[in-house]
Order: sequence, then C-alpha cells, then structure tokens
Amino acid sequence: MLKNSYKMLFLSTLFLGTMISICSSSWFSVWMGLEINLLSFIPLTMKLNNLFSSEASLKYFLTQALASSVLLFSVILFSFFIEWKMMLNFNSKINMILASALMMKTGMAPFHFWFPIVMEGLNWINNIILMTWQKVAPIILLSFCLNNYFFYFAIMMSVIFGSFGGLNQTSLRKLMAFSSINHLGWMVAGILNNQNIWKVYFIFYCFLSISIIFLFNSLKIFNLNQIFSSFNFKFLMKTIIFIPLLSLGGLPPFLGFFPKWLIIDMLMSLNMFFLLIVMINFTLITLYFYLRISYSAFLLNHNEMNWNFTYYFNNKKKMIFSFLLFISIFGLLFINLFFIFI
Repeated sequence: MLKNSYKMLFLSTLFLGTMISICSSSWFSVWMGLEINLLSFIPLTMKLNNLFSSEASLKYFLTQALASSVLLFSVILFSFFIEWKMMLNFNSKINMILASALMMKTGMAPFHFWFPIVMEGLNWINNIILMTWQKVAPIILLSFCLNNYFFYFAIMMSVIFGSFGGLNQTSLRKLMAFSSINHLGWMVAGILNNQNIWKVYFIFYCFLSISIIFLFNSLKIFNLNQIFSSFNFKFLMKTIIFIPLLSLGGLPPFLGFFPKWLIIDMLMSLNMFFLLIVMINFTLITLYFYLRISYSAFLLNHNEMNWNFTYYFNNKKKMIFSFLLFISIFGLLFINLFFIFI
C-alpha cells in the first residue's frame, strides 16, 4: 500500500502528464505526456495483497502500451509522408489510425474490450480517475484528427455496446463502465461541430459520476444484491442512491438531461437525424436498465443479509450527499431559470 506522500506524488505526475499532452505543439510531446500519465497511474492501481487489482493494472498497462505504439506509429507515418510529399492520398487513413489509438485509450467502442474488465478489478477511487481524468487528454486530442465517417461509426458503436452491455450486469463497477462507454459516444458527437458542447457534457458527466461513486465508496457497495437484500437501506437511502443514477442516465427533469439536450439540439441543427435517432434509441436502453434497477430496489425490501457491512454518515458526509442530491434533482430547473433571467 502506497503512503500518502507517494500517492500525492503520483497524482501530481498524473496531472502533469495530461497537461503536457494537451499543451504540446508536436505529436511526439503528446505521446511523451500520455506515457507519463500512464506510468503514474499504474502504481496507484496496484495493491500487493489484491490479485484482482494487480491483474487489472497489468491489463490496463498492456492496452495503453498497445495504443501508445499505434499512436507513435501513425505519427512516424505522418512525418514520412510529409517528407515525401505524399500526404494527399494518405491523410484520412493516418487520421483514422491516430483516432483509433486515442479511442482505445479512452475505452470507446469498438476498442472498449479492456475497459469493463479493468474497472471491475479497481476500487472506486481509482475508477473515478479512470472514468474522468484519464479521458481528458485523449478526447481533446481526438478533436485534432477529425474523420467524420469513422467518428459516426465509433459513436454508434459506443451507444450500442454501452447500452446492451449493461443490461444483465449485477456488478456496479461494470454497470458504470458500460454507462461511461455510452456517454463517450455522446461526448464525441459534441466534437463534430462545436467543441464547447462536449466540454459542458464532460463537466456534467464528471460531476454526476463522482457523486455516485463517492456514495458507493462510502457505503462499500459493489453489487446490486447489496442494495436489494439489505434491510439497512430505507426509502430515503435508496432515493439518495438512485436519483443521481437516473440523472446520469439522462432522465428528465434531472440535471443529466441538460447536456444530452445540448447534443440533441446541435445534431438537429446539423441535420444528422439518422445519427440522432440511433443515439436516442439506444440511450433509452441504458435508461431502461437504470429504471429497472431503481424500480426493483424500491419494491424489494426483505431482511436477508448476503453481506455483512457497516457504514457511517457523519454530519459532513450528510451535508455533501444532500447537496449532490439537491443539484441532481433541481439542477436543470436552476439552469433554465438562469437562461430566462439572463
């Protein structure tokens, strides 16, 4: 187990690697920043007394190393064709290879095979970093290598796999992983026209994901059975758990609907109706299994304990969770009032 000083060192290096990548003027510096980010995240995920975290760290390292190799290979090809003045014929193909490497780093479909497995082996705190901060640099870099037809394909694959993948999941970590894959499709859709929209979407996604995962981490919840089969969870506690989850799924009138509203409005202005219909229909499947879980949790309340765990809420945690729940429920109302008065 790492000491707090070492954790702070690796976290600062993680932040530094991302800043190097997004502020670089050359692709070689981008690759170097991504490698610094990777090598600082691996020690945070590894635990000597936990076989699952070590396995997840190894899988994450191998996948990211493969993506970095493809990224470096595409940069070398780019330099080679520029030197020989052959760029006109190969520009779109190299952009597609480069975008594929960056999509693999984020866990976007069809390069998502590693993401649920890695999340299943990590604790909730490391999952927060993997779902939020580790996506910042690759998504920003994706905006520099636009390839519309390939992006359309990746967006549709992400919303499809993210929706169907979470249908029969009982592990909350895998459920959040497939939800993240679905949200990645919406984020990349925001890059197609207006880069500010995906930033707004990403901020809302980070806020809702962090609020849900902090709650799961405080209650030590990893599986759905821990919610269904515990008499400790009364109606108020289940409300605190599932309303942010429904907000993350984009159910109106909760806060999570606002970024999806922006993406829908943007795609309609671009006349991308086929892509919009696919995204909405398959996101409804994601919302369906959130509603199914919530419906079952509110109705099933029996006194069989499959896990014996305890949790404690001090006044500070109660205030934090109350604030997060309030924002998740009434955030969309305040945003609309802000636009009305402004």
